[in-house]
Amino acid sequence: MSLGEIWAILRRRWYFMVPFTVLSLLGGGYLYATVPVSYQSQSSVALLDSSAVARLAPTFGNPISNAGGSLIVTADVLIRTLESSDAAKELHGRGVTDPYTAGFAPASDSPLLVLSVTGTDRAKVLEETNTLTTFAGEQLSALQAAAKVPPAYFVQTAPVVLPQTPIAKSKNRYQDIAAVVILGVVSAFLLSILMEGVAVVRRRHRAAHPREARVRAGPLGRRVDATAVLTVYLALALFIPSNLALPALGGVGTPANVFALLGLLWYLATWLGGRILPAPGTRLARVAMCVLGLAVLAAYVADAMRESSHEEVLGADRGLIGFLVWVSLIVLTSAGVQERGRLDVLMRRMVVMGAVVAAIGFYDFFAATNIADSVHIPGLQTSVAQVTTMDRGSFTRPRATTAQPLEFAGMLAILLPFAVQQAFDPVRRHLRPVRRWAPVVLIAGALPLSVSRTSIIGLLLVALVMVPRWKPARRWAAIGVMTASVAVFKVLIPGLIGTITGLFASFLSNSDSSTQARTVKYSAIVPYLKEHPLFGRGFGTFTPDLYFFTDNQYMLTLAEMGVLGLVALLTLFVTGIHQGGAVRRLARTEADRELGQAFFAASLVALVISATFDSLSFPMFAGLFFLLLGAGASYSGFLRRDAAAAAVPGPRTAPPAQPADLVESR
Repeated sequence: MSLGEIWAILRRRWYFMVPFTVLSLLGGGYLYATVPVSYQSQSSVALLDSSAVARLAPTFGNPISNAGGSLIVTADVLIRTLESSDAAKELHGRGVTDPYTAGFAPASDSPLLVLSVTGTDRAKVLEETNTLTTFAGEQLSALQAAAKVPPAYFVQTAPVVLPQTPIAKSKNRYQDIAAVVILGVVSAFLLSILMEGVAVVRRRHRAAHPREARVRAGPLGRRVDATAVLTVYLALALFIPSNLALPALGGVGTPANVFALLGLLWYLATWLGGRILPAPGTRLARVAMCVLGLAVLAAYVADAMRESSHEEVLGADRGLIGFLVWVSLIVLTSAGVQERGRLDVLMRRMVVMGAVVAAIGFYDFFAATNIADSVHIPGLQTSVAQVTTMDRGSFTRPRATTAQPLEFAGMLAILLPFAVQQAFDPVRRHLRPVRRWAPVVLIAGALPLSVSRTSIIGLLLVALVMVPRWKPARRWAAIGVMTASVAVFKVLIPGLIGTITGLFASFLSNSDSSTQARTVKYSAIVPYLKEHPLFGRGFGTFTPDLYFFTDNQYMLTLAEMGVLGLVALLTLFVTGIHQGGAVRRLARTEADRELGQAFFAASLVALVISATFDSLSFPMFAGLFFLLLGAGASYSGFLRRDAAAAAVPGPRTAPPAQPADLVESR
């Protein structure tokens, strides 16, 4: 369905669009006028040990501060005391009636506390923050006095940042307004399209579409298909830094995700209007998404039934939005693409765009910078705190337009099999070797530059899955090229290969600090899993600012969606692997067999490297994974329909000649 046709439908169903839109705007205006603006003030307090403890052994000093000299435990005790019900009652008697929080300062390993108060009266919020700061010092002294600590050994509170002038916190207010307006407009849109679909069904027996010819003229009359929609999505996802998002939506509000949701509305409009039907034989990927949807909804209900914080509620809402983005990608690729040629075009565009991102990574590596840091788009702000250039050894780890070097490595690793497949595709044999092999060189060459175990694991998995399936001549040539590539890297970038091998050596000897930090977090997840083992705490609620980085998608899924979520996640990966095998089994040409092997390799890579970082938390990697999952379903559907058509007996005619190099004898 073209944009002109959609516009014509909305004009015909104005009696739905106008009232719903007006009501939503009035509702948004009412919220804007009645919901007050919240203000927040913060102060920072550091804990300082006494000079007497510094002179004497810790066992003769303050028992509360006897925590190896770090005072972390002391700060934790003070935080728990301030957040207790008794402290809340006493603060309420002192005039602190607005919500307040006490916690460790973000990204701080020292006993530095942040105290904040949020309310609607700016002057009152500032006064309450002063009261809370003073009360924190009194509570610390009371704790030590109750433990009979001599005053000379008291731990003291030292204000580092005095109570700040309250600043407006209008994000939540605008989120509510936007939600009301969007809900009204989308409801009117879907209702208009639904009624148009009903009218089309009623008129089908007369085959009368008098208005159709009139809306096809002009630029809005150009027919839009799923490949065009997904191409725009890929351009937004790969070329706009994935850490830039709309402030009201947080990390899921990237321009690519917003466009994907609009693409889902376009598909629903086309489907309800009777212009498109889901492609046959592509249901498996959508069924897997239904399983994931059940886990997401169950986790959302579990979050609503427990006493979760406001930040966790917002995280759960963002999780639902992110899930809808994934659904749109699956639906558009598996059910929306109706022609095999258009799907091939989409896959080629995806590989070319991925190669451009890899080229940006080359620039970042050799220039020792991150080009994404210099990209500023009006209306967007970074959703990742303190995104800076990351180093390992003497090398800068590139991230190009991704949010983190691990996302850069994971994204390239799942694209590499398709770059190789397209380079060998006989259909593209007429192209110059540079055009066919440049994406392979860029993507494969950029993977080691990320200086991560994830990239090397992805490379090895791709090689282990694809190379053994090749004919001996190509297989030995590939082994020779890979061996020569290692030598080239040793010569051109001295020390890189040694740094990478050192990463694996330290991992095997359990002497790597990053590996140890991750294994420690595994045990830290267990208490949260025991609290909600089946459905989890809520999809999108286990955020680093509230808890900690898991660096493992499976552990994160267990914490957020429980055992049901882990089963759903594994179902997704297994579905991708199964679809790759199905494409290879149904293929009648060597090119299609290699395409199936590429889907198999990409899904296996996603399955394995998800244990090395929280893969689906990164929008670019997650978007490409679900797009590939839907594309695998679409390809298997095309091949199943071709096989079914070939099995139907028809008139005996000479079959068309087929190039010999496209057929492999069984």
